[in-house]
Amino acid sequence: MRHDGPVTNSTPLADLSADDLAARLTTVRGDYDALRSQGLKLDLTRGKPGADQLDLSNDLLSLPTSYRDRSGTDVRNYGGLDGLPEIREIFADLLGVDASAVVAGGNSSLTMMYQVITAMLLKGGPDSPRPWGEEPVVKFICPVPGYDRHFTMLAELGIEMVTVPMTPDGPDVDAVRALVDDPAVKGLWLVPTYANPTGSVCTAEVAAELMAMPTAAPDFRILWDNAYAVHHLTDDEAKSADALGLAAASGHPNRPIMFASTSKITFAGAGVGVIATSPENRAWYLQRLGFAAIGPDKVNQLRHVEFFGDADGVRAHMRKHRDLIAPKFAAVEDALSARLGGLGIAEWTVPTGGYFVNLDVLDGTASRVVQLAKEAGIALTPAGSAFPHGDDPHDRNIRLAPTFPVLAEVEAAMAGVAVCVELAALEKLTS
Repeated sequence: MRHDGPVTNSTPLADLSADDLAARLTTVRGDYDALRSQGLKLDLTRGKPGADQLDLSNDLLSLPTSYRDRSGTDVRNYGGLDGLPEIREIFADLLGVDASAVVAGGNSSLTMMYQVITAMLLKGGPDSPRPWGEEPVVKFICPVPGYDRHFTMLAELGIEMVTVPMTPDGPDVDAVRALVDDPAVKGLWLVPTYANPTGSVCTAEVAAELMAMPTAAPDFRILWDNAYAVHHLTDDEAKSADALGLAAASGHPNRPIMFASTSKITFAGAGVGVIATSPENRAWYLQRLGFAAIGPDKVNQLRHVEFFGDADGVRAHMRKHRDLIAPKFAAVEDALSARLGGLGIAEWTVPTGGYFVNLDVLDGTASRVVQLAKEAGIALTPAGSAFPHGDDPHDRNIRLAPTFPVLAEVEAAMAGVAVCVELAALEKLTS
């Protein structure tokens, strides 16, 4: 959902006379000077859990109470490359897949993504004519705005990025279809549920089209990063599309590789990451992994099994997270609406899940907004970071991350950001 606030008595800035714009600029500069005088030191840069969220999982520190899983296997020892069956069953329930599709690993699903792509480059996949690294060029489709770490990973590995718009229902399917006729296009990044940073939810219809469409590359992959599958902010809980089922039904079972983790569920640095994919992809991944590892941290996996019990335990835990962070998202909406509603200089999302608010300001002013905020003591993610190579062609996109600061800091920071947005817009309109 996107809007620019409720209907107010504010006149759109573009409709003001030159004299009125100049007068308003003087007023807003005064507001900005007052903001700077506060000596703020606030940070909205990263989508990290707050300390109170991490506290919800402190009982993990006294677990596990045993060192054997339900089959009697000693989890302290080597082995079990695909992870404990119990933790795979929990993730399978949460992700809507069969437990046999899941591999549970260490704390970072991002590491698993890197492993998959590097293995494709070095060895190719089950249906690759040759390793990706032997192709003249490899390209990935990147919905934008999107997740910056996806983009920096591709840049590091020398993979070219082509962009498509991210709509409220998922990637622009027609734009994707126009690109996959190129055999160099080997993949698509997608955060399907509460996307980073737009909060978009990929519909079952869009997912079905993505899984079924013909592609020139026989080994085309959709890296389905379901990082926020259970990170709801309201009672209206989005259900992720059945990527694996849709792909199998369309005759492309190897197309999607799903990723998820507990990184924003329990301890961000000490969770459990998983992959879920087709039997052929799973066997291929485990074969590659077997050269690099003898088994994951099964003690940590058992710790999580004991802590949650089952998937419903995760869902109950996430409702506690929601109670802590939903007021912060409400504070973002309140601050933007109060200052910017009706001015016609900004649009923002009101997400129903995930970790971010997507803010689009007047074209050509996002970098200036970030600069003004920095000078006022408010750290924002660099403008354009949600685009490959940090290049937003319109210089209008800013990702807001309200979860880590305490509520009072979110309120203060967002009031300040709203001032910076208006000041940057007025500077541009009067230049």
